[in-house]
Amino acid sequence: MTPCIRRAAALLLLLFFALLANALRVQVIEADALDSNPANRRPAISRYAQPRGDILAGGKPVTGSKDTGEQLRFERTYADGPLYAPVTGYASQTYGASLLEEAEDALLSGADPALARLPFLGGGARPPGGNVVTGIRPSMQRAAFEGLDGRRGAVAALEPATGRVLALVSSPSYDPGMLSGTGKRVRDAWAELTADNAAPMLNRAIRQTYPPGSSFKIVTAAAALEAGVVADAEAPTRTPEPYTLPGTATTLPNEAAGCRNASLAYAVQWSCNTVMAELGVRVGLEGMLDAVAAFGFNDGSLRIPSLVTRSNFDADMTEDQLALSAIGQFDTKATPLQMAMVAAAVANGGEVMRPHLVDRVTQADGDLVPRAAQHARPSVHRTAMSPSTAQVMRRLMVAVVEEGTGHNAAIEGATVGGKTGTAQHGVGNAGTPYAWFIAWAQADDAARPAVAVAVVVEDASAYREGISGDRIAAPIARKVMEAALKG
Repeated sequence: MTPCIRRAAALLLLLFFALLANALRVQVIEADALDSNPANRRPAISRYAQPRGDILAGGKPVTGSKDTGEQLRFERTYADGPLYAPVTGYASQTYGASLLEEAEDALLSGADPALARLPFLGGGARPPGGNVVTGIRPSMQRAAFEGLDGRRGAVAALEPATGRVLALVSSPSYDPGMLSGTGKRVRDAWAELTADNAAPMLNRAIRQTYPPGSSFKIVTAAAALEAGVVADAEAPTRTPEPYTLPGTATTLPNEAAGCRNASLAYAVQWSCNTVMAELGVRVGLEGMLDAVAAFGFNDGSLRIPSLVTRSNFDADMTEDQLALSAIGQFDTKATPLQMAMVAAAVANGGEVMRPHLVDRVTQADGDLVPRAAQHARPSVHRTAMSPSTAQVMRRLMVAVVEEGTGHNAAIEGATVGGKTGTAQHGVGNAGTPYAWFIAWAQADDAARPAVAVAVVVEDASAYREGISGDRIAAPIARKVMEAALKG
């Protein structure tokens, strides 16, 4: 009898260790694979078991959560969804998240270890989701949104001294709440939005690049001054009209009169193609590459914290291509945010502050999260030009508004500097041109500029001859700057 008991005990002990080994396999060795298995609903149930933290603009939430009573309990809601969609993005139980909802997902969902009151102890229930406080000014956001009025285009506005993003609008827009939940309604909304030729889910302010056209001449003018190609902005530049692109028989036209041998100041004020193309060639490819990099072009790492698409200036070009690139054509492409950074560099004495959308992050009760200090501290992103060059460029941009092509941006009681742009595109430049305007504004009683802005309007419905930066884009920029100056 005793041998039978021993054998039974040994078998039970073996089975016990087998159970332990299987538990170890399931809970440790295969834990990650099981957690990520699409058939495992527990992570999703846990993720949506509590309200998501909020995104704030102007100190007020522009997001929320509603209790659906379903297995995935809390669903994302949005206040003024289309207005703030280029800021928030979407948080969907079906399609994941985008933009700020994606970049700050760990904090908003409560998964960020920094939210734990005793972070070193670990374990315990997931803390409530934290809040993300943006620097977006609702009055400026609405001015940009209403100014675009559903036309394809974008607006980006910055505070030059800090890099704070004050407005970020893309048009046409969409309501991210349409994608929040699950089921046929959400799938149908996704299919409709992704099939729309107007691309309402595309964030044109930070994810779309456009030929900047004549608005890029601010970069070329600064490069010419920094390189010493132009010593006196008021002196003749010895540039011909017509100007033949180097190595070709192609002549470059001007829309403005008086561009032959014009000064840099006149060329910026009246947007002379011939002068700026010739100066770009004199600066040379290496010099222009240094200049554009100093403004932030050719940088694919910028985040605000959402990833910003790289703005391009080709590194390998012939001289005729360089001439076209110097006036914002050929393969030169920029996001509206990048062109707002160009205007901000001039307004801020030559320094480009790192653009940031998030001012601070907090616990659900408003207490500052320890890592929040990194959001609130302004930092220099690039030094685009010397203070003396920036001073000259400020004067030139003011002349554009007060005496030149950008008079529609003028604001009573403020100094405004700007630059128009009409960018050709398409095969043989047959596409409807893009209308650009970049600018900065400083109240007469203020110590520094309050805002730098870039506006681009695709406006495919407009007549080609009716498109210009001053006629279409400058009035939008003016409304945004007026909202900024009102505080």
